[in-house]
Amino acid sequence: MRVPLPRWADMALIPVANVVLALFAAGLIVLIIGENPLKAVRIMVAGALGDSEGVGYTLYYATNYIFTGLAVAVAFHAGLFNIGGEGQAYLGGLGVGLVLLAFDRVLPLAALIPLAVLAAALFGAAWAFIPAYLQAYRGSHIVITTIMFNFLASALMVYLMVNVLIAPHQMSPESRELAPGAWLPQVKPVLAAIGVTVARSPLNLSFLLALLACVGVWAYLWHTPWGYELRTVGQSERAAVYAGVKPGRIIVVAMLVSGALAGFVGVNEIMGVHHRLLLNFNLGYGFTGIAVALMGRNHPVGVVLAGLLFGILSQGGAELAFEIPAITPEMIVVIQGLIILFSGALANFSRPFFERVFAATARA
Repeated sequence: MRVPLPRWADMALIPVANVVLALFAAGLIVLIIGENPLKAVRIMVAGALGDSEGVGYTLYYATNYIFTGLAVAVAFHAGLFNIGGEGQAYLGGLGVGLVLLAFDRVLPLAALIPLAVLAAALFGAAWAFIPAYLQAYRGSHIVITTIMFNFLASALMVYLMVNVLIAPHQMSPESRELAPGAWLPQVKPVLAAIGVTVARSPLNLSFLLALLACVGVWAYLWHTPWGYELRTVGQSERAAVYAGVKPGRIIVVAMLVSGALAGFVGVNEIMGVHHRLLLNFNLGYGFTGIAVALMGRNHPVGVVLAGLLFGILSQGGAELAFEIPAITPEMIVVIQGLIILFSGALANFSRPFFERVFAATARA
């Protein structure tokens, strides 16, 4: 006899078990190539969490994963599978770059930060609008259209960077560097101002924006009537229609919010790190955000924890590839893929075992 799992077990125990299984499978791969899995784990953890520099890089990566994970989560609660986070993040960065290139020499940082955040949200939401409209009112599938728009975003950025926004007398497709007064402050000087010394890293104040986005998504989905309508459509569109909710409008709104959240990646990358507009700054964050949302059970708290895990894998994996040449960067991608596999396709692989355990406990 099986008994329903407690909510805490479904939300926490099964995701942790899935990660353990994925790491076990990755350990077998490391063992096959002749390396020590325990040594690999020690190097990865030390590289990601062993000093302030590693922690800074880990949180920098986690910031982007949180943005894209939240984007996927919001759409998922409306019954949508947004695969377009990659393109929406790309266009969000374009919006940030255009605003800063236009005003970085005339406006103070206090005015540029809200303008950049607003531009990231608007450009990301605009890129999500057309797939949302096609899904809501023309019957096109959101998965297909968002994937197509990822390719369109890439082609658009290549055209703009090569033909329009490239800095004069430069071969590399990059814009001019932003004025220093338009750079988002990094955490190192901010902490130094209050007497805390940390190593230099790309971590900047957009991490606080990611945490605020988590609070905002939590409040919107579970503490507003609009969030209740969104979740109702995701649970049962027929019931939502019966209650007077218009599913088409909810689909469009959900995708606009999702695209805006993905667009915030541009604030971290363009304003916080690169300080110029360039190609391929999104680095697959939109696709990894799908795994972050699945592992985090589409809840902001879970998304933060899953984002931190993938941040550890990104930073620790880079250190691992440096320390053990036999473990190439491609193998780090394999480890991430295993976690995605066990968190997605095999998300319920361990559920029967825990159901039997809880059933036995209930009988006892």
